[in-house]
Amino acid sequence: MRIVFMGTPDFAAQILYELKEQHDVVAVYTRPDAVRGRGKTLEASPVKKTALAAGIPVFEPSSLRSDEEVERLRALEPDAVCVAAYGMILPQAVLDIPKHGCLNVHASLLPRYRGAAPIERAILAGEREAGVCIMRMEAGLDTGDYCISRSCEIGDMDCARLTAALADKGALALLSALAEIEQGGPRWTAQDDAAATYADKIAKGELDIDPGEACAVNERRVRASSAAHPSRCIVAGKRVTVLAARLVDDAASVGVDDAAPGSVRFVAKRLFLGCADGVLEITSVKPDGKKEMTAAAFASGVQNIKSGTMVWERN
Repeated sequence: MRIVFMGTPDFAAQILYELKEQHDVVAVYTRPDAVRGRGKTLEASPVKKTALAAGIPVFEPSSLRSDEEVERLRALEPDAVCVAAYGMILPQAVLDIPKHGCLNVHASLLPRYRGAAPIERAILAGEREAGVCIMRMEAGLDTGDYCISRSCEIGDMDCARLTAALADKGALALLSALAEIEQGGPRWTAQDDAAATYADKIAKGELDIDPGEACAVNERRVRASSAAHPSRCIVAGKRVTVLAARLVDDAASVGVDDAAPGSVRFVAKRLFLGCADGVLEITSVKPDGKKEMTAAAFASGVQNIKSGTMVWERN
């Protein structure tokens, strides 16, 4: 099938990689080069890198609403436009171009978590499972009918691991949907709007951990974090990005059951932060201006941290 692909981050790049192996991807649309993560120089999107490595033409329009952009897409004569985390609204003129419509690989079990950050919101909400749906795009925000869904247990997966797992499932689901279209069309299921929830963008500082919150809330914030949306705090006066943390089943067994909210304890080379209802163990951090390190390495460089007189606070 003749496909135009639209996407930007790693999630989309993984899907593009599988898609190009089975279909004729005639062009890729992605967001323009931008400062990504903590870098200070312009960097191509993961989708652009994947497309260029495969010799696929890449377009980076700032909008798809101009007549020129609509005509350029029309000239590509796509049988379908496949979209995954593109980061741009498709106007109706674009939706009307492909013979088999525009298909979106959305990283949630629709109608739950429509919107920009479904993976992060599922982790933050403590959901047991996450998933992907292949949705037929329409003018509304993730409101179209879907034909295939795949789910997986979230367990203790962080945002990066869950994103990779869902991208793998999304790629296979998209290929299945395209095969069904070629064979006469899949069965589409209308979404129940009454059951819809929305996954708003992650706000700056939203994932910072906080001694006034429960351990589970803070642990989920760390797992939902990424380079674009880090989980930050101040430990013993030092600003750090928390890269990994875990819940403590039995604080008494390691002698930290008396840790007050906001206190810092370093016991048996393990770093604990007192939260509203117990302690959270920090296992990996990145102090500002330094490389990633274990929490033990970080704590060993902080004077008097063993005494428990050190404090931590939200960044």
